[in-house]
Amino acid sequence: MQRKMTMRKLIAMAVAAAVGMPLFPAPVWAGKEQIHEFKPAGDGVLMAQADRRRPGVIPPSDRDEDLPPIDPDAVPPPEPILPRETIPIPDRWRLIENIGVNERWWDPYSQNTLKGDRPIFDDWFINLALISDTIYEPRSFPTPVSPATSARVGQFSQVSQNVFATTLIPSISLIKGNTAFKPPDWEFRVTPVLNYNRAAAPEERLLRIDAFSGKVREDHFLGLQEGFVDYHIRNVSDRYDFDSIRVGIQPIQSDFRGFVFQDLQLGARLFGNRNNNIWQYNLGAFWRVEKDTNSGLNDVTKALRDDWVAIANVYRQDFPFLGFTSQATAIYNRNREDGTDPFFNNNGFQERPAPIASQRPHGYDVLYLGLNGDGHYGRFNLTTSFYAALGRDQANPYTSQTDKEKADIRAFMFAAEPSIDFSWVRLRGSFMFASGDKDPYDDKETGFDAIFENPQFAGADTSYWMRQAVPLIGGGGLQLSSRNGLFNSLRTSKEQGQSNFINPGLILIGAGADFDITPEIRLTANLNHLSFADVSVIEELRNQPLKSREIGWDASLALIYRPGFIQNIVFRLSGAVLFGGDAFDELFLTDGNTFYSVLANLTLTY
Repeated sequence: MQRKMTMRKLIAMAVAAAVGMPLFPAPVWAGKEQIHEFKPAGDGVLMAQADRRRPGVIPPSDRDEDLPPIDPDAVPPPEPILPRETIPIPDRWRLIENIGVNERWWDPYSQNTLKGDRPIFDDWFINLALISDTIYEPRSFPTPVSPATSARVGQFSQVSQNVFATTLIPSISLIKGNTAFKPPDWEFRVTPVLNYNRAAAPEERLLRIDAFSGKVREDHFLGLQEGFVDYHIRNVSDRYDFDSIRVGIQPIQSDFRGFVFQDLQLGARLFGNRNNNIWQYNLGAFWRVEKDTNSGLNDVTKALRDDWVAIANVYRQDFPFLGFTSQATAIYNRNREDGTDPFFNNNGFQERPAPIASQRPHGYDVLYLGLNGDGHYGRFNLTTSFYAALGRDQANPYTSQTDKEKADIRAFMFAAEPSIDFSWVRLRGSFMFASGDKDPYDDKETGFDAIFENPQFAGADTSYWMRQAVPLIGGGGLQLSSRNGLFNSLRTSKEQGQSNFINPGLILIGAGADFDITPEIRLTANLNHLSFADVSVIEELRNQPLKSREIGWDASLALIYRPGFIQNIVFRLSGAVLFGGDAFDELFLTDGNTFYSVLANLTLTY
């Protein structure tokens, strides 16, 4: 700025000298001397009669003489005028009421004691949540025809069903501590869940084993999904890195997408973080609770299953690059349901052991070793998951009457979902390979299966294959895949059945896109191609050679609407179609028929 002003003055001086006019009508200050006129001093340079002032110097004033030098380091602290006084505030959370912000118990976005904004006494807070989840679901799938109800023995029927279910989920938490900056010191949480469901089907013995039970099934159930105590053991840094322990029925998720174990189970879990939350860890042991058949909720009125799960995992933020989180996990599943009587579900169908081969009760020990990742690099996103399942089955159902009764478990799976963002559009790709068993009669089980999966992958429950359980034997018998599951595990159900590592495996290749049309509306589309990794087990079960491994094409479309840009009201409408492939047509005699799944879902949250 100083250089620029100097050039302007030189030009003005030159112009004034050329036209013979004074530059300034009044004196200007140059230091403490006045300049009244300018005169040439050779080569056209204007010189003042008095000494020229240094550019940038502000003219003095009487007030400037009295001001102290502006030097922050030299300014002494001000002398206190009055002695310091402190006024105690007994309830600092309610100071905001003095400016007119009052509590509204029904509004979760306003100051609300029921939502933990203010303590109920001392530093104890309460957090009350209420969720209503309602679905209506018309669907169709191939079903073996029962010989007790039809003359079409050995044939399959394209059955259309409709399901209505509504679930009320109240949750109350009592929390001690100021949780705005650090984890709570104590938390007590209870979440009972009430479910009502109604299913209708055109064939007898699809919904219940009793042929006289009718074609409509209505049921209700009250379960306990959460009931735990959380204790904050200690802080290990000034930034509230911590160690905590949680005991009771609690949520647990083994990996980012829920491929192996995602459930609410009874157990104890030690967890915490280090190094400004760069590292996180979980150590837990869980004793599996029996599930209700029709609602899938925890049934605490029944004896616990002889099925244990131990889990250890560690997360590393920003590794191997910024924005990506890596995870290593180890899960041990110990099942000892080999010495129990056969277990039948509430509808009368046998769940354990599965109605496959010798149907002999058996247990198993499986260790899952996994490497998982989730994150982004700029606009590129990536989720990956790899698991190896290693262990021993105490009784191979195909060889349990021979000297090869026991079998080693050697199976694996890999999944990846890359995506890229373009403003309001996300394009996705999906790939998964789950190994299949090539020979059910050898001493190795190489078909991958999970403990209790709930995969958020390749369209999740929007897709037909993951939403519907496709039966292979009977209406409630052996399933190709479980409801809200992905793997072709040939088990009765993931809720009450056992894992099965003699299965055909799965290969999935898909593409999808998410369109954020407005902040309130999202449109999701998915197209997946499905095939068996190996058909040896299917051929043995059906005593039928298959010419193909293709299951078919799964196409789905979902619309999600969130009025008000919030999650308190969410409406989802989705539809999916399975176009059966050659292997599917051979198994179910569908002759190229398509099967559909429609889901209307309304979720209200307080």
